[in-house]
Amino acid sequence: MNQRIWLSSPHMSGNEIKYIEDAFQKNWITSIGDNINGFEEDLKKYLGNHHQVIALNSCTSALHLALVMLGVTKDDEVICQSMTFSASANPIAYQGAIPVFVDSEPETWNICPIALEEAIIDRIAKGKTPKAIIAVHLYGMPYKIDEVHAVADKYNIPIIEDAAEALGSTYKGRKTGTFGFFGTISFNGNKIITTSGGGALVCKTQEDKNKAIFLASQARDEAPHYQHSNIGYNYRMSNIVAGIGKGQMEVLQNRIDARRNMHHFYQEIFKDINGVTVFAEPSSDFYSNHWLSAILIDEKITGKTREELRLAFLEDDIESRPLWKPMHLQPIFADSPYYGGNVAEELFEKGLCLPSGSNLTDVDRLRIKAVIDKTF
Repeated sequence: MNQRIWLSSPHMSGNEIKYIEDAFQKNWITSIGDNINGFEEDLKKYLGNHHQVIALNSCTSALHLALVMLGVTKDDEVICQSMTFSASANPIAYQGAIPVFVDSEPETWNICPIALEEAIIDRIAKGKTPKAIIAVHLYGMPYKIDEVHAVADKYNIPIIEDAAEALGSTYKGRKTGTFGFFGTISFNGNKIITTSGGGALVCKTQEDKNKAIFLASQARDEAPHYQHSNIGYNYRMSNIVAGIGKGQMEVLQNRIDARRNMHHFYQEIFKDINGVTVFAEPSSDFYSNHWLSAILIDEKITGKTREELRLAFLEDDIESRPLWKPMHLQPIFADSPYYGGNVAEELFEKGLCLPSGSNLTDVDRLRIKAVIDKTF
């Protein structure tokens, strides 16, 4: 019986255990300790030393803290890329704010700068200037940073950069997660590196870092007793989990290289199959970690649908998955404003994410190729 091939499974190096054992030996089984400090410093150095990093228990927590720190409150409006996972949008609802969804453009599959400006102009005309913009680097592909930030700067709206899937990606040589007013990163079990669960908030100043840690640690005031003048959250990463992150940082580039090699593997397979397009960088300005490799299938040319290939993979116990269903099509956000055309909708209808893990073997690749060859 074949062993299941997962879409994107955790890939441990073996180095993680020494940092976990260190936490046990020092009895730092809490949300402070050497591993947290070291993990944050490793991330800071990797991103370029010009930013501050706060280790948290999830990327969703990081997005929520970013909104809190930008002063987003009840009935404020926040623009959000529609083509994304729900964790990009849910924190808007946590604050009682209103998500305003914007379509993608077809090159990077990320937020469309034209539709973004249309949304801003219309919301202002309706008496609501958006408080923030959440822009996502989908599947590790940087969004059109120059164009999107030009629009945001024109209307003085801060960008929260959702780099959950994009650790290691760059735009014009600069690491994603460092372009926005805040950046967020995920270390969920399926990400490029993992801490089992976890995330990070990237900010520009030590003052912002101190504020974020304060809010993420239940907003406890300076006092000998427990005193609270602000609403706080239990969002800090544990020292044990950060130890996994320390070990994973040692192999980050190796994991990026392996994911990009999977992307090249799919490019080679599909190069002679008309009607299938492999999602790739639009120019040399973009460098994707290719966290997930994805394709678009044109049924009119191939005679096959996204769903037919997915089911063929499933029959051989290989996991693949449709692209994210756009947020403006989700039942929970059905009444939210939406701007743009049907790019995100068409991507969802035609797109499939393929097995992309850094721990896939040559035998796994042969099985994947056999299903694709048989299907097409």
